[in-house]
Amino acid sequence: MTRWLICLLTAVLVWTSCDEDGKVNFRRKKTFTERDKSITPQNSFTDLFLDSMRLEQFFTDQNIDSATAQHMRSFYNSRNYQYAWFTKDGLSEPGLSFWNLLLSFISLSKDSSLFNKELASHMVDFTDGDTLFRTDKQTLIKTELGLTRQFFIYAKTAYAGRVDSEELQWFIPRKKIDALALLDSLVAHKGETLEEWEPVNREYQALKKELIRFNDIADKGGWQPIVLAEKKSYKPGDSSMAVLQTKLRLAASGDWQLPDSSAVYDSTFIAVVKKAQRRFGFKEDAVIDRALADALNVPVKQRIEQILINLERMRWLPEEAAPHRIVANIPEFKIHVFENNEEVFDMAIVVGKEGTHTVIFNDELRYIVFSPYWNVPRSIVKNEILPAMKRNPNYLASQNMEIVKSGDVPTIRQRPGGKNSLGKVKFLFPNNYNIYFHDTPAKSLFSREKRAFSHGCMRLADAKKLAIYLLRDQPEWTEERINQAMNSSTEKWVTLKQHIPVYVSYFTAWVDNGGLLHFRDDIYGHDKKMAERLFVNPAHMAADSTTTASL
Repeated sequence: MTRWLICLLTAVLVWTSCDEDGKVNFRRKKTFTERDKSITPQNSFTDLFLDSMRLEQFFTDQNIDSATAQHMRSFYNSRNYQYAWFTKDGLSEPGLSFWNLLLSFISLSKDSSLFNKELASHMVDFTDGDTLFRTDKQTLIKTELGLTRQFFIYAKTAYAGRVDSEELQWFIPRKKIDALALLDSLVAHKGETLEEWEPVNREYQALKKELIRFNDIADKGGWQPIVLAEKKSYKPGDSSMAVLQTKLRLAASGDWQLPDSSAVYDSTFIAVVKKAQRRFGFKEDAVIDRALADALNVPVKQRIEQILINLERMRWLPEEAAPHRIVANIPEFKIHVFENNEEVFDMAIVVGKEGTHTVIFNDELRYIVFSPYWNVPRSIVKNEILPAMKRNPNYLASQNMEIVKSGDVPTIRQRPGGKNSLGKVKFLFPNNYNIYFHDTPAKSLFSREKRAFSHGCMRLADAKKLAIYLLRDQPEWTEERINQAMNSSTEKWVTLKQHIPVYVSYFTAWVDNGGLLHFRDDIYGHDKKMAERLFVNPAHMAADSTTTASL
């Protein structure tokens, strides 16, 4: 049964007891949890709290059976009636992750009994990308409790009937924690008792090993910063204290196995620098520059928190992913295509810029559309196209666009062709967010390391390659026919014989199939928000700015 490391670390505080000689012993909990009044708005994960009478009213209104009611009371008692799925800003990251996992499980298992139509109708309001509440208090409470009820139902179905609230209560974060102190507890007492509470998916287990390794590095004092004082960059053959500092830094993290005291950048160090560049997603040119130095200078405590945050996200991954799948990792600016759990290729992508960022969700890719129309989103028509039309009356004609329906904000689409913003093909996995993969005429953006430029959809560096791959089992779609369809003036829809799951994810720390730990920038600020809620004193935050609210 999958478990979550952060919650486990939190549980260490209340789930352990010391015997007479001071050693920590792990023990099983009672079947019902008393109310944890040590949780307050100041130290809680979320800033919303529930009136206990609201819970009892929910049981009556929804005709909840006594066993489920008791599980839910125990669950909320352990949280001091703190919300599990929402914060004052809206649906929390764990809330969105669970909802996506549930929908994916329903889709892949074909178990429609897990689908709650009323809950789904409420969730639409909270998953449309708008973090502000646009609903009344009663609907919010009903959605919060409905998700918790569904969480127990999902656990019973997905995890062989295990619904003990004393176990499930550790899934959702409750209190802020001191990351390093509790990490010490985990490492010192790792064993079978703890491991049976943790996720078993490959991604989680691989990253957990790196967490323990980084804890050892922290215990040894971490690493010293690299100072590029003499020049902006260093190449093989150069000699500088910055080169020596880079050697010592990479030796401290276990990336340099032949440490020496020489300040010369010799040939033996080239592969080490390229590996470090690959770790951070930089161009592997073997140049020690400001970007690489800045990435290497991030303190080990901050990297540990980054790993912990991403372990929380991985806790919501299925134990076994679909063997055929496409995984888009937004901070990496890449998609990865898997067949029989083996990666067959990856591809650079452009993702949404800040303010129109790409949403995290799971779905199934079902359709390919060759030579597509682009139905311009209303927001783009209002904010970009209408002002352009006022400046230039021939703007629509110049962009091969046409008005489909008149109005204050007209419905506009762009015809197939070389100027089409979707390029020559798009790939649809129908979802509430109107997010999809597509080609693009703006190929120059793929030469950049940071590629957050789109309005939310994901642009592909080689859309034709993906089309050929997806249609490999449909022999009528030869490469020649695909070329013709991509360069037509007529839109053509193709339904895939085999739908393929798509996972749109947000990981800033992960271990690849080759065993290399990667780090990426928090381009949408999701890590920053999670750190503010998870950690007492986030390593990269000047102060804890969490505010409180009550419903």
